[in-house]
Amino acid sequence: LPAHKPAPAPGFSNANYAPGNQVPCDYPQQAPGTYQGVAGVGSYGFQVQATSPIPPGFAVPPIQNQPVVQEGAIWMPVPPPFPNCPPGLEYLTQIDQILIHQQIELLEILTGFETKNKYEIKNTLGQRVYFAAEDTDCCTRNCCGPSRPFTIHITDNLGHEVITLERPLRCSSCCFPCCLQELEVQAPPGTPVGYVVQNWHACLPKFTIQDEKRMDILKISGPCVVCSCCEDVNFEVRSVDESCAVGRISKQWTGFLKEAVTDADNFGITFPMDLDVKMKAVMIGACFLIDFMFFEHASDKKQRAGVWQ
Repeated sequence: LPAHKPAPAPGFSNANYAPGNQVPCDYPQQAPGTYQGVAGVGSYGFQVQATSPIPPGFAVPPIQNQPVVQEGAIWMPVPPPFPNCPPGLEYLTQIDQILIHQQIELLEILTGFETKNKYEIKNTLGQRVYFAAEDTDCCTRNCCGPSRPFTIHITDNLGHEVITLERPLRCSSCCFPCCLQELEVQAPPGTPVGYVVQNWHACLPKFTIQDEKRMDILKISGPCVVCSCCEDVNFEVRSVDESCAVGRISKQWTGFLKEAVTDADNFGITFPMDLDVKMKAVMIGACFLIDFMFFEHASDKKQRAGVWQ
């Protein structure tokens, strides 16, 4: 009998892209029964996690069959620990596609008063992997709008903070190339594992993903007109020389009513299964930066259309 293939979670537009499927450019997949160990250098010039048999003497506890149910949310089962993996990022070794769903805030809809953003980060089965919450003060949110500096705390099912995102106050227009956007990703909190740096371009949204040593690992390129009207907006993730597609960050169309009334967005992220978990975490950070830069409504309730605004 053919193997049962679970349906993707709501919000994933590509039903054929499931964990284990081939990714662009024949990128190597993680084989069953292997573990992700010390990071190595992949064939495309960016860092991936090498796969090898479980080393002798390393006991791997079994993965729980039942997901955790907490406060009405179904959480992804806790995976076994892996060597050289920051605590809490073990979840990312098991997935190659995630959905980031921003929660709708009723107070913001009724009053237009900007509230702290909160997000659920889910896997393809709809199980919650992480929960993310913005940490900013009222004055900063309502005076600086989408350009505001922020700290986002990403926690696991036990409430432990596993990833911290730090965005300093920078310019939001390409007219100021010396002060473009940047975001630092820490895992665990206080330990930088990578950066998302905006690159100057006259028309296109472009970013570079860097590791903790500020070495370029991946490139991100978006469309010239960033407008979510009846279709998804895709930001392509490529190798450093931009010759090979590695993954994608997609702002998903949520319907006329929701898009008009709220700025609560859905994003899908795809990446190779064996990409270094630190770079997966930085890609999550890149998604949050893109959301704030292009899809958070300003005080005039208009969405930013490109890098020149």
